[in-house]
This record gives sequence, structure tokens and C-alpha cells, in this order.
Amino acid sequence: MKILLTGAAGFIGMHTAKRLLARGDEVIGLDNLNDYYDVNLKKNRLLKLSESKNFTFVKIDLTDDRNVKKLFEEEKFNAVVHLAAQAGVRYSLTHPQAYISSNVAGFCNILEACRCHPIEHLVYASSSSVYGGNTKLPFAEQDSVDHPVSLYAVTKKTNELMAHTYSHLYKLPTTGLRFFTVYGPWGRPDMALSLFTQAILSGEAIRVYNYGKMRRDFTYVDDIVEGVLRVLDRPPRTDSTPYKIFNIGNNKPVELLDFIACLEEALGKRATKEFLPLQDGDVPETYADTQALNQWVGYVPSTEIKKGIGKYVDWYRAYYGV
Repeated sequence: MKILLTGAAGFIGMHTAKRLLARGDEVIGLDNLNDYYDVNLKKNRLLKLSESKNFTFVKIDLTDDRNVKKLFEEEKFNAVVHLAAQAGVRYSLTHPQAYISSNVAGFCNILEACRCHPIEHLVYASSSSVYGGNTKLPFAEQDSVDHPVSLYAVTKKTNELMAHTYSHLYKLPTTGLRFFTVYGPWGRPDMALSLFTQAILSGEAIRVYNYGKMRRDFTYVDDIVEGVLRVLDRPPRTDSTPYKIFNIGNNKPVELLDFIACLEEALGKRATKEFLPLQDGDVPETYADTQALNQWVGYVPSTEIKKGIGKYVDWYRAYYGV
């Protein structure tokens, strides 16, 4: 297939592109290379992808509707994997416009392009953040997502509603994936694993929020990508609305302090911890019910947290020369 992959220079985007290329697909990777975090990391991810003759990179901002439409006209994609977004819960507290622009307006341009130049399937990234203040665990797709606690979560729920509308009106097959705390090699430097690793190796204190009383459904990136590809290959087909939403997570929440202990073991160094209150926009626990995804495509994550963190540390030491 010829696939448009947005956010190709991103963490999950790079790993997804690698798997698509490895199985023989042609990938057009789109990214705007913004400076939310180190642009060199993004460029180095693209260098890895550029080793394949079936990969082409295009630098386009999703809010540029004219060039987005032009790209669809020229390339005639079979499918779209939309991973581009302004990421980060905490950043949304101080930069709300970036989220509305990229995550809402940008997604609208993708939907419009898919409508005008029909494709077989649009798979897009949602987030566990949509569950917001929910206290029922594990989070299941049929649970209410009406109480978001960050603007980032609002934009992801908005994406789901927009996709449903296009699926209903134009019979565009769409599948949204609610990612649960993805980690692994080439991860974003603003995420906890990277921040913790850098601080521990530098002898600085790590910030442990909610006084350590946090649980996360940490999901290794290879497990995420396996789910993305399986979903991509099975578009929803119904007579009414070809629309699906799935959780994609490890289905095994880990205590934050246990997560830190695994990292300490992998690094061979103890962390100095600074315990702090829960941050605005954050939630104390995430836990994915993945039964629906398992039933749809046989998704079963397989990477244990200790093994996943070990792989991340190996990559971190090699990449940063530590």
C-alpha cells in the first residue's frame, strides 16, 4: 500500500514507519519538525527512515490545508495513519492555541482531504487522557469521556467526534486508538522516562508527583506499533457508520515507584527523589481494558516493563554517548 504517515519524525511515528517499510509498504512521511522538543532528535529519526528507498519525507504543517490537499491529489494514498499532534498534557496548560491549531484544525484538514480523495482507512491517534476524571478501572471504550482534565484531552475527544461525523456522513472508514503511556527507544525527551534517566545519570533529583502514588499502564512502543498495523489492515466496514474506537495499552498498570526501581536497576544507579503533589491536568492512575482490541485483531502486548526499560536504557546510552 501507499500510506501517508503524519508525525513521521515523532516517537511513535518513526517506529510505525519502520514496520510499514519492513513489510514492503510505501510510506510518505509528513511532519512540520516544530521545536516543541529537540529538532535534532526528530531529524535523526528521519535519517533512520531515509535508509529505505520506499520512504519519502515531506515537510508540511497540517494547518496548511492547501498543501495537504495538494499532497493527497498527487500521491493518491491507499490509507492514512495520522499520528501528528501537539503532544503533552502539561504544555497544554500554557500553550492552548498550539493544541487547537494542530490537533483540531490540522485533523479537520486530514479528514477533508480523505473525503475529497477517498482512502481505504484512516487510523488516528487518540489518548487515554480522554478518560479524564473517571475513577472506574480499567478504562473501557464504553465509559463516559465527558470530564476531561486537560485541554490536550479535549482535543483528542474532539478528534473522535470529528472522525465519527465523517464516518457517518461520508462513509469514511476511521479507527481511533487511545494510546496508554507509550515508552521505548527514541522516546520524547519531555516524557517521564527520559527526564528520570537524564536526572539520575546527572546526579540530580527526579520529581515524583502525587508523592509517588501513581499507576500507569506503560506500553512498550513495539507493542503499540503491532496494534496499529493490525488495526490498519482491518478497516471497519458497515452499512451505516464505519467507525471504531479502541484502547491500546499494556493492560498491566505499574506503580510509579516500581517503574523507577526498574530504571534504577537498568542504570545501575539510585535516584534521589523529590516528592511533589499531583500536577494540574494529571490523573493518578491509568489502566486499559483491551478486550475489544483483542477481539477485533487479536492484540496482546508482550513486553514486560523490566525488559522494555532495559531496551530504552541501552538506546539512551548509545544515542547520547553516556
